[in-house]
Amino acid sequence: MERVYFDYNATTPLAPEVASAMRLFLEQEYGNPSSLHWAGRRARAAIEQARRQLATLLNCEPAEIVFTSGGTESNNSALAGVFFKSQRKTPPHFIVSSVEHPSISNPMSFLERLGAEVTRVPVDRFGQVDPESVRRAIRPNTALVSVMHANNEVGTIQPIREIASIAREHGVLMHTDAAQTVGKLSVNVQELGVDLLSVAGHKMYAPQGVGALFVRKGVALEPYLHGSGHEGGRRAGTENVLEIVALGAACDLVNNKIDVSAIRELRDHFWQLLRERLGDRVVLNGHPEQRLPNTLNVSFVNCRGHEMLPRIDGLAASVGSACHEGAHQLSPVLRAMGVPESVGLGAIRFSLGRNSTYDEVESVVEELESVSKP
Repeated sequence: MERVYFDYNATTPLAPEVASAMRLFLEQEYGNPSSLHWAGRRARAAIEQARRQLATLLNCEPAEIVFTSGGTESNNSALAGVFFKSQRKTPPHFIVSSVEHPSISNPMSFLERLGAEVTRVPVDRFGQVDPESVRRAIRPNTALVSVMHANNEVGTIQPIREIASIAREHGVLMHTDAAQTVGKLSVNVQELGVDLLSVAGHKMYAPQGVGALFVRKGVALEPYLHGSGHEGGRRAGTENVLEIVALGAACDLVNNKIDVSAIRELRDHFWQLLRERLGDRVVLNGHPEQRLPNTLNVSFVNCRGHEMLPRIDGLAASVGSACHEGAHQLSPVLRAMGVPESVGLGAIRFSLGRNSTYDEVESVVEELESVSKP
């Protein structure tokens, strides 16, 4: 089989349109955007254009965009920024879901060691949070609720609007990690009602190493990085002009040129073929409907994903188990969903993108049918 890339949730290939926008800043423009001379002014103008492009995509004000090095920094900035701004006599309390990305769960564990109180609300068998569980978890000292917009492994979309409404009722800030949804879904911060939202460029056809944090006007965060007053004093460090320009170009691309419905149809065709060929030997993980349009996480019953994938030469996808000291264990997400090991260890995530084709799906299904035979 020729090489097939079905791992768009891990990272997307750099779009030609984005690479083209970067070229000028690789070859000709080199100014420091903080400099007042002509070279600096050009760099500053490029950054502000990208800020407007992302603000248009998210339906917010450009001044509410803070550029970062990626989704991990954006998430850490939101959590730590609230924690250090909320230091009072009573330790601040945070609410997160049990299926968050490590860039949320690990910072939360770190902040716990510094005195934060953390409640991790459960998910159902589809990986969804019940908004009422968030309501029940809120305390007088709750400072922030952080629930990811959609899960990176199974694609389940969370009821962020409902959760944000509950948080707002109690005067609690709401953050969502939208690394997997920006570029795949319509992400409107006004409709979602969130105060903070994280973006990762390399999930939406921009390069790795750039992202952003939406910070609603009036929300005060302690800066994650301290130094000179870049990004309105909210994120120190000379801006990465080259990649910020790329992120802006990617925003225009996903806003105007990505046919999400076509990707969803291809994913559904993929699932239909698997069911026709393998029957009950393949099980869907995640919500059957409220799921990212490009994501198909399935388990091959009584198989091991980490053994199947290497047998399909040329296929790029991800498994649902993690290797620790030579032993493969169920991923924390599948475990939190209550997926039994006999099913979960056979999980493989296929995530499609703008370059995926029906011919690729057909060839992959044929290979999967072969390597999953009892």
